[in-house]
Amino acid sequence: MWPFRRRAGASEEGRPEPSSVDAALKLSEPASGRGLRWDRTLTWFMRLMALLWIAKGLSFWAVIVGASAMVPPFEDRTLGFQAAIVYFAVIDPIAAVGLWLTATWGGVLWLLAVMSHLILAVFFPGVVPVSLTLATAYCGLMVTYLLISFLASGEDE
Repeated sequence: MWPFRRRAGASEEGRPEPSSVDAALKLSEPASGRGLRWDRTLTWFMRLMALLWIAKGLSFWAVIVGASAMVPPFEDRTLGFQAAIVYFAVIDPIAAVGLWLTATWGGVLWLLAVMSHLILAVFFPGVVPVSLTLATAYCGLMVTYLLISFLASGEDE
């Protein structure tokens, strides 16, 4: 027969000794002295982007309802301009909600909104005018989001 050994750390009654600590519980304890936590950084970054994108979405709604001082008014603009404004008035607030909830779909929708803004600016500059500074800022925000997401995903290991 196979020899049976008694488990280390177990008392005579079969219960673990109080001095032994479960490895899973030990890993799940917060490490306060670890320094920068990338998952927390990602959460703050997503929440900050959510605030900016909800403001951006509301600014597009202001153009639609006529609350902005835009000349000519929304109704007198070209159909391409109107379609782009309505698209961003819908997608930006939805992406902002997803970012605020720190949901995966929020990040994906935000990336879609930023990329579509940049693509429309490149191919249709008359419809969606974007300055070089704003385009650089959008690219920088995308790279920052992807980098922080990558670093936060490796933190679990």
